[in-house]
Amino acid sequence: MSIFTNLFLVSSLLPLALSYPFFPPTCYSKVLSMARELTQWAADLKGDPETSPCMAHMPDLYLDVHNACVMYKMRTYISLVEGLRDRRCAYTREVRKFGLTLRQLFIIMSEKCHGDLVFTIYDCAVLERYPGY
Repeated sequence: MSIFTNLFLVSSLLPLALSYPFFPPTCYSKVLSMARELTQWAADLKGDPETSPCMAHMPDLYLDVHNACVMYKMRTYISLVEGLRDRRCAYTREVRKFGLTLRQLFIIMSEKCHGDLVFTIYDCAVLERYPGY
């Protein structure tokens, strides 16, 4: 009887396990994908006619999670986004959402994934150029 119970248990759990769409991301893969998305998002905001007056004076954002200077670059960019004084810019939904997502990435990198990340280079000049992804 226990064979039938085990067989029933396996047969009921197997479809559930196979229907799960993906494995949960590791901290490193989450940070890497968020950095790529935010780099592209910043470029899109600069090119968007609605937000380009707000983001025109902002420097290009290139986030390389392997560069030790990325934390300084993110902290500086967050303060620039939060410091937008123009009412139209400060209350633009996309700009606010971008700033909050960038802050979330900063918190994840500094607090949650701190031990999982390895900075392989320390070259702040590389982050000033936008090589694209």
